This record gives sequence, C-alpha cells and structure tokens, in this order.
Amino acid sequence: MPENKISFFNIVIDNLSMSEALTKIDEFVARDKHKIVVTPNVDHLVKLQTDKVFLSAYQSANLVLTDGVPLLWAAKIMGTPIKEKVSGSDLFPKLCERAALKNYSLFFLGGLEGVAEKAAQKLKEDYPDLNVTGVYSPPFGFEDEALENEKILKLINMHKPDILCVGLGAPKQEKWIYKHRDQLKVKVSLGIGASFDFVAGNVQRAPIWMQNNGLEWFYRTMQEPKRMLKRYFIDAVFFIPLIVKYWFKNKRSRDSLSSHY
Repeated sequence: MPENKISFFNIVIDNLSMSEALTKIDEFVARDKHKIVVTPNVDHLVKLQTDKVFLSAYQSANLVLTDGVPLLWAAKIMGTPIKEKVSGSDLFPKLCERAALKNYSLFFLGGLEGVAEKAAQKLKEDYPDLNVTGVYSPPFGFEDEALENEKILKLINMHKPDILCVGLGAPKQEKWIYKHRDQLKVKVSLGIGASFDFVAGNVQRAPIWMQNNGLEWFYRTMQEPKRMLKRYFIDAVFFIPLIVKYWFKNKRSRDSLSSHY
C-alpha cells in the first residue's frame, strides 16, 4: 500500500490532513487532467457494501478523504488511525478560499433553485476574488434524462471551470461524476453534499464542539427528524457489525502476515 493510503473497509482512504488535501488538489489543478475527490462518511460506507456502481465510483476516485469523526473512531479500533477529519462541508469553503488566492475558476452544480447562487454570493462576500463561472440547479430526476444531462455537460464545459463542485447528495453526486467523468472538461470534480445549503444559510451546521465530538448526526436529526432519523438508525444498525467484520478481517491478514516471518 502506498504511503498515506489506508485500506479501510472495502475502499482505500488517503490519510491526509486538511492542509495536505488542499495541496493535493493544487497538484490536480496543475496537471490539467480530470481528477475526482470523494469524502466518505458512515452513510457512504454502509451503501458501499451493496451498491456496486457507487463502489466503482469510489474506486475510480483520485482522492478519498475522511468525512466524520465516527470513521476516525472506527479506524483507531481497527488499528489504522486516520490523521484528521476532512469533511466535504469543511473542505468546500476552504477550497473556495484557496481558489480565490490562486485564481482557480469554479462551477456549482446542485441544490434547490437559487441555493447555489446564494452560496456563491456569500462566498464572494468572504473572498472577493473568487471566480464562480456558473451555477446550475438541475430538476428532480435529471440524472435519467439524456437531454438534460447533455445540456448540463455543455453548460459546464462551456464555462471551462478548473473545479466542479457537485451538491446532489450521495450516492447521486458520486455516480453522476463517475458516469460523465470522460465528458467533463474540468480538472477536479468533487461531491460536497449539503454544502451549498450550509453556506447559503438554509441549513445550520452543528456547533463546532458537536462536530469535533462526532455528534453532528444528532444535530442534523434534530433539524430534520423525519428524513434523518431513519438514515442514521439504519447506518448505526449496519455500521457497528461492519466494524466488527473488518476488524476480524484485518486481524486475520495481520496474523497471516506474521506467520510468514
């Protein structure tokens, strides 16, 4: 396994700090070849056990970061500690700050009507030199409409952004990027979940102390109980057995390796 990469459940994680992740994205922009960034959380890891297309999207990604304190806990239990939580919601504004400093252009895809525009406006207030070349909020179910996807691809490619930020929620955003990876004329694509809503102020993020202590799920559940309670309950039911399963799998691998020496 290359340095700074960790086998984690059924994917490979890039064990980087936020600063190192931003530097890696700088390298991607400089190379002028499309690279994909994903930020797995507990919900992603549960879905990745059964969703083959989602897993293929992850396997094609060039940078896989760790979104969520529970994953740091799981990694520690399994004997493969991860340096730092690098969530999409934390990475997005920092990447915008970086883009303003280095003159990277961005395109925002996703969110409800007007949300991405509002997020772009607020970010430009914070970073006046930020260059958001375009925004687009696709209609519900667009991913299955060939003409709509053709329109979106033409729009993005017409603007020629360095970085494409896709806020469609998982696994839709990762699958969409994966499906169109060869058609997108951008240098970096990344899925950012609800980040447009957070930046626009439509949805409040959990206080920092809750984020740092793995309680952001609880805060989100209090905000949207009907939608989030079921998701987090299902995740918990499946995630804990997954930790046990992969802990034993890793132990067998270590024991087998030790027996050869």
